[in-house]
Amino acid sequence: MARTKKVKSAGRFGPRYGIRVRKVVIAIEREQRKRYVCRKCGKKAVKRAGTGIWVCRKCGHKFAGGTYIPVTSATKMMEQAAAKAAKG
Repeated sequence: MARTKKVKSAGRFGPRYGIRVRKVVIAIEREQRKRYVCRKCGKKAVKRAGTGIWVCRKCGHKFAGGTYIPVTSATKMMEQAAAKAAKG
């Protein structure tokens, strides 16, 4: 097996595709495999179940989110706009 200390999970690609592409893959996979905080129970137990599907391992809350992260920047902007509209 090849050494993957520098390239981490992108080591499966070997020398193909170039280092820049492999670094982007590493960053994306690191974010999608992280645990996130559940909005329902507040525990850091949300994991990706599939493309855009997120599940809290603690309370079982299942919701749709972004492909690689549960809350996208567009979602954040919409929530901020809704909160601002509710105030005024």
